[in-house]
Amino acid sequence: EFRRVLFRSRSSFLIASLVAGSFAYSGGAAAQADSVEAGEKLYNSTCVACHGADGKGKLPGVPDFTKSDGRLTKSDDVLVTNIMEGFKSPGSSMAMPAKGGISSLTKEQAEAMVLYMRQAFASN
Repeated sequence: EFRRVLFRSRSSFLIASLVAGSFAYSGGAAAQADSVEAGEKLYNSTCVACHGADGKGKLPGVPDFTKSDGRLTKSDDVLVTNIMEGFKSPGSSMAMPAKGGISSLTKEQAEAMVLYMRQAFASN
């Protein structure tokens, strides 16, 4: 009898864990989708001026995000740091300003932009 109760308890725990995990996963996916959407809005309101809607770069020296060996091969941390601190690409006559020129930009918003750029422009 004890084994049967123990087995039921373990089974119930396992089922509860799986259900909770699936809710957490779907919540995580929804949160990432929200983050990508927020990143897209930020990109399209600021970054698009130099980087273009297609991510190919509108000005000389601005990196083409669609190149398979381009900027998006860098780690998320490097890209977020470049956004937050500013960056000058080799061959460019001007540097991207810190925070893309948005003084109130947060690290989380920069991370959202990187997620968006990877989804929109990274080569598969």
